[in-house]
Amino acid sequence: MTATGAITDVAGIRVGHVQKSDDGWLSGVTVVLPPPGTVGSVDVRGGGPGTHETDALDPTTLSSTVDAVVLTGGSAFGLAAAHGAQRWCEENGRGFAVPGGLVPIVPAAAIFDLGRGGDFTARPGDAMGYAATAAAGAEANGHDVDRGNVGAGTGAAIGRGTYKGGVGTASITLNNISKDGPIVVGAIAVVNALGLPWGTSLQQTEPGSVRLSDEGASTQRVDEGASTQRVSAVGAEGEAEAAGYGPGATAPPLNTTLVVVATDAVLDKSECKRTASAAHAGLARALNPSHTLADGDTVFALATGAVALDRSTPAARQISLITLQSAAADVVRLAILDGIERAEPVTTPAGTLGAYGR
Repeated sequence: MTATGAITDVAGIRVGHVQKSDDGWLSGVTVVLPPPGTVGSVDVRGGGPGTHETDALDPTTLSSTVDAVVLTGGSAFGLAAAHGAQRWCEENGRGFAVPGGLVPIVPAAAIFDLGRGGDFTARPGDAMGYAATAAAGAEANGHDVDRGNVGAGTGAAIGRGTYKGGVGTASITLNNISKDGPIVVGAIAVVNALGLPWGTSLQQTEPGSVRLSDEGASTQRVDEGASTQRVSAVGAEGEAEAAGYGPGATAPPLNTTLVVVATDAVLDKSECKRTASAAHAGLARALNPSHTLADGDTVFALATGAVALDRSTPAARQISLITLQSAAADVVRLAILDGIERAEPVTTPAGTLGAYGR
């Protein structure tokens, strides 16, 4: 399934990627650069997040606008890329006005891809964050977005490091919640998940081996000592072991799916927060499992404020917001699946990541 559209179908949203995939590198940065005045918030659901400046997006805090969102590889080290994005924003007159100048509001979130290119110390920093932001700033309105092994998706993997993950994007147009015309909801996702798309699952075909099955969504196991290959369903405890959490696990998996949802609707900060929360449903619909203790699953929501929702009555307001937030979940699912489909296999000194489903 190929998703249509991109987050840049939301007027004014621009995306920049920078990556490196040689000399021990397999990592990069993706920056979403919204138009000035864009309102934003965030919802972090993963148990192992790597984030920067997300507290500033809480609806109870002072600032309401977002100058850029940085998605990066390099785990917590890669969050230094946000400093480069801040520097670019300051140079270009974007930021929260304070006496003497501007302070750009640049939240960031990271995936774990350390060592996937062979060198554990090869991770994004200030310079790569600056370059990705500059790349976004140089794009035209409505530009195409590169997908797959680009930006923060360069070192992404899925299925406990078995298959290549990547960057995906999609958009949906809503025609019935504004008197001023269509409203666009778009998303971009960096897919670096423990899980796999629904409809497939990890399966042990012989003791100690794991493969994928498209015969159902339940994890299955071949019992040791059986005279024939007797396959039986595994419960939650068995799923955990197959996924790397149980007694047979050698190390905890480190995984994250990062998402930015954008819309041209007028939303305040609390409505952006609720949109980010609703959008997490799309992540859970696309990947099994999701939101685990070792994931850093994070969704940012941005509203450029170009088109007013129908708020003519309390009922109209409620219907408009529910429709938009339901679309946010749908478009996140599409963006995640797009990122998996567009990802290409890679081989580095650290090993090979195959192409899922191919």
